[in-house]
Amino acid sequence: MSIMGTRVLRREDPKFLTVGGTYVEDVRDERLAGAAHVTFVRSPVAHARITGIDTSAAAEAPGVVAVVTADDLGLPAVPGLGLLNQDIKRSPLAAGVVRFAGEPVAAVVTEERYQGEDAAELVFVDYDPLPPVVDPEEALNDQVIVHEDAGTNVFMRVGEAPDEHTFDGCDVVVRQRIVNQRVAVAPLEGRGSAAVWDGERLTVWLSTQSPQAARDAYQGILGLEPGQVRLIAPDVGGGFGAKIAPPSAEDVVTASLARHLGRPMRWTETRTENMLAMGHGRAQIQRVTIGGRRDGTVEAYRLEVVADGGAYAGMGAMLPFMTRMMVPGVYAIPTVEFTAASVVTNTTPTVAYRGAGRPEATAAIERAMDLFAAEIGRDPVEVRRRNLIPADAFPYTTPTGATYDSGDYARALDLALESAGYAELREEQRRRREAGDVHQLGIGVSVYVEVTGGPYAGREDARIEITPDGGARVYTGTSPHGQGHVTSWSMLVSDQLGIPMDRIEVVHGDTDLVPTGGGTAGSRSLQLGGAAVHQAAVEMVELARRRAADRLEANPDDVVLDTTSGRFHVAGTPAVHTTWAELAAEAAAGGSGDDAGGADARSGDGAGSGDGAGPLVVETTFQAASPTFPFGAHVAVVDLDTETGKATVERFVAVDDAGTILNPVVVEGQRHGGLAQGIAQALCEEVVYDADGNPLTSNLADFTFISAPELPSFELVPMETPTDANPLGAKGIGESGTIGASPAVQNAVVDALSHLGVRHIDMPCTPQRVWEAIRAARDAAG
Repeated sequence: MSIMGTRVLRREDPKFLTVGGTYVEDVRDERLAGAAHVTFVRSPVAHARITGIDTSAAAEAPGVVAVVTADDLGLPAVPGLGLLNQDIKRSPLAAGVVRFAGEPVAAVVTEERYQGEDAAELVFVDYDPLPPVVDPEEALNDQVIVHEDAGTNVFMRVGEAPDEHTFDGCDVVVRQRIVNQRVAVAPLEGRGSAAVWDGERLTVWLSTQSPQAARDAYQGILGLEPGQVRLIAPDVGGGFGAKIAPPSAEDVVTASLARHLGRPMRWTETRTENMLAMGHGRAQIQRVTIGGRRDGTVEAYRLEVVADGGAYAGMGAMLPFMTRMMVPGVYAIPTVEFTAASVVTNTTPTVAYRGAGRPEATAAIERAMDLFAAEIGRDPVEVRRRNLIPADAFPYTTPTGATYDSGDYARALDLALESAGYAELREEQRRRREAGDVHQLGIGVSVYVEVTGGPYAGREDARIEITPDGGARVYTGTSPHGQGHVTSWSMLVSDQLGIPMDRIEVVHGDTDLVPTGGGTAGSRSLQLGGAAVHQAAVEMVELARRRAADRLEANPDDVVLDTTSGRFHVAGTPAVHTTWAELAAEAAAGGSGDDAGGADARSGDGAGSGDGAGPLVVETTFQAASPTFPFGAHVAVVDLDTETGKATVERFVAVDDAGTILNPVVVEGQRHGGLAQGIAQALCEEVVYDADGNPLTSNLADFTFISAPELPSFELVPMETPTDANPLGAKGIGESGTIGASPAVQNAVVDALSHLGVRHIDMPCTPQRVWEAIRAARDAAG
């Protein structure tokens, strides 16, 4: 019986639940003995020229080793992505101008961490204030330029100017401005790094999602040659996109100081630093226009976006490309238009955040469908069902060029509605409205599709070696920050090799041991990294089968592997067999190659020669034919107190189809986390700045971080539609919950008040915002 698809408890959890993980702050490597601590002096203003920095008092403070500025380190200012507008650059320490509140201006190095906070307060910086621009729509006007050398705040534009005739002939046309608000990523483990320079080579411990890419970035920024940086990612306490390479400015300064001062360095940010300076997510202002017939058929849809990249355009400023890809969502709309402008503002830079451009597309189209349904007086489910891409249309290419691999959107919607009891919910809503209850019921629906493992076909490497005791060691280029790689990869290998899971070791996150890899982002791990591990396991069986044939003096074609016992034998004669341990022992005795050089198989080349030479090692690369497109349908049931404006999610039903499921336990954990983050954006989370660029949400008291008491027990409905893009049939699941949840809850809040005349409420649907919408609707009604 195969272990695939069964409920296997996560192998990682006993460690995390008992002794705990080893995060950057916990690393006690002997090479870090005597490490100094880095504290950053941060700008208190959003936009100003630096006219002077006096470090003399700080240099005399107790425990201070050094105080450095941009001039002292001489690190280059580099474009955020090395793409597009080359004049929008960032220096790791602000050089000449500060462009957001919280930007590091100087670094203080102390013997003890606590000494740094006191010493940092003694660094005096003279600021000549400049006018800030905080609103991305105002940034488009270029009246205040964030980067003088660029001459404009526009980082990039996507799409063509809208066609003024697009909606000609439509019976109904609806327009709405929608704010997809800025949110803080807020991982439990903030940013942190430790670094040591041995005179020839830099070793960095970094909380990162992509060790190999981070290593390469360090080499490029610090002017080091390939091989001069070793990057180690220990346990990572959450990433959500913000810890994708390149390393942060603070991490680069920490590593540079280790080399500059010739001693180990550590830096771990505080929660306030995390809220101020770690990349934020979302931050799009959207204008939707949707038109069609009164029977509910949508004929045209347009999405116009202004994306806020923050002070230094990076990944966040590029995400409109991903939004464009997913603009039409799950609907067969004949005419689709998209335009976007990414701008820089005097705010914290934006980055990828769980879903990275795709939740923004879904939020827009799902609100648009509800707005259209309300305008024509039809049920929003009816309008959705009328416009869904049919199940027999796949693979389906959208007007924006995405080719969806597989799907059955109508079935996902039907499953969600049936599980929720949609008809009964509508009846209860009618009863409450007729009774004039203070607590009104809102029912929100969203149907979504996203792209994972992309946006283009991806690849990933894997390596498997059989250890002398007959166990297996797996090397993977994807590293976990909560995804359960050790469990999943062990399942894949055990299924093919018949080696018990507890005898399988998974190695990741150390670039000396795993020199190549794409990291973990975009829900790519299982469909690319897992597929590579699966492919390596298949190749390992072929290699070992030929080795076993030599031992058994048989034709390799006649040798089979019994995965129940982990033994090779000639078909029909199981009594005469050989084991993985025996094959490994023979290989060790007969081969002199090192771990890598003695490999018998590489990249699916047909395995080895069968001559018993060298260790049992397989290295391979999996290349996907295309990305995959997970999908699903969500139903949110909200109780809304019309006297206070407080919305409470009473029920949440989710159908999330990620193709073939390897381990339901891991998948359900990913769904729970995604749903929580999506609901959080809909109800409470928002980064807020005042008009001068001062952050008003600089800690978890001001930024309303959601917790378990605000969430219902999720009702997860299973559905699996395999893909042909990889041999596992798997699609990504890490971001799906987030993508579908936000619009479902937002739609539910508006739905609860639609009978009062409320048409739209922007996220987050806080009690104040909801109460104001109720009051405005009642005032308008007289």
